[in-house]
Amino acid sequence: MELKNILVGQSGGPTAVINSSLYGAAAQARLHPEKIGKCFGMVNGIEGFLKGKVLDLDEALPGDELKGLLTTPGAYLGSCRYKLPEDLEDPVYRTLFEKFEDMGIGYFLYIGGNDSMDTVSKLSRYGRKMGSSIVVLGEPKTIDNDLVLTDHTPGFGSAARYVASTVREICVDAGVYDTKSVTIVEIMGRHAGWLTAAGVLARKFRGDNPLLVYLPEVPFDQEAFLKKVEECFSVNNAVVVCVSEGIRDKDGVFVCEYDSEAGLDSFGHKMLAGCGKYLERLVRGRLGVKARSVELNVSQRCSVSMLSAADQQEAVMAGRYGVQAALEGETGKMISFIRKSDAPYSLSCGLEDVDHICNREKTVPLSWITGDGTDLGEEFLTYAKPLVKGNVQVPADEDGLPLFVCRK
Repeated sequence: MELKNILVGQSGGPTAVINSSLYGAAAQARLHPEKIGKCFGMVNGIEGFLKGKVLDLDEALPGDELKGLLTTPGAYLGSCRYKLPEDLEDPVYRTLFEKFEDMGIGYFLYIGGNDSMDTVSKLSRYGRKMGSSIVVLGEPKTIDNDLVLTDHTPGFGSAARYVASTVREICVDAGVYDTKSVTIVEIMGRHAGWLTAAGVLARKFRGDNPLLVYLPEVPFDQEAFLKKVEECFSVNNAVVVCVSEGIRDKDGVFVCEYDSEAGLDSFGHKMLAGCGKYLERLVRGRLGVKARSVELNVSQRCSVSMLSAADQQEAVMAGRYGVQAALEGETGKMISFIRKSDAPYSLSCGLEDVDHICNREKTVPLSWITGDGTDLGEEFLTYAKPLVKGNVQVPADEDGLPLFVCRK
């Protein structure tokens, strides 16, 4: 039987465990020398592949060197934000499949979020249209946790742990002085507030900071916000507030746009930042108290300092499962997580039609949001706590700094 090669790509924003999914796929591929020849990696995703940028993973990370991916953040292969044309007659599709054929690719796994699943959908539909035997599958990845038809996504657990840990540190720092103060923590999340919701995991006891949490799922009212902050002073002079970067008012206007118009990325999404700074000035000006804002920025999405063992293990499992599904001929699907039990926590992998996933978003259920839109209930805690558990020892170099693998 002629061996087919496997190609793996990474796309979109990096995470703490996107490389763990790459490890899972590459490690599983090496277990099937009777079916899989070479394991290639796209450098900078589809965009890089079109430019001929490909890496032989067996040569780049031979033997146990592959394990270095497990504790390396970011995207080892590099990423891109490249949108394939809607028209499947566009010549780019023919070019891509000709490149696949020239390299003897029989299986293609793309690790990414919503926009990456859009790429998987288009490629698999084109493949079916042309009668191609090339398998195309999506490996889920996003700290936003907004992919539908899966319990959660690899990347979210570690990012949530980072947010909860950092917010807890901020809360301790904010409470040093016995004077009124407000600290606004701005957290990633354009339309879905999953990551901001993780801020409630920082609480050590009932009534602890953060006292207020604002998600994009609920319209933001700045007058109601100011009133809530004033009420919180009766509980704690130091008030910590977690806000999603994508909070918006009842008219759909992003709070960050109150100061200036947000720009657009290549997918037409507004590039959000700055709502924390706006709220800081609002509190200082209207309430006359000390206020500061903290934007967690890129560290929250890919730091391995708070790597969740559960997240890492599940990312590897998804990568391995994807290779097995590919060998069984599955195509046009995304690997999904199916939660079997909360106590004890357990889950398994499944497959979902990627056409039913791309260009849709899973938001935090409104029934989980409490406190007039400023808090989360027990349902979220039950859901999130298993995903942030477990410590991972990150290897260090001779200077005591984390040791990562990198492309040469």
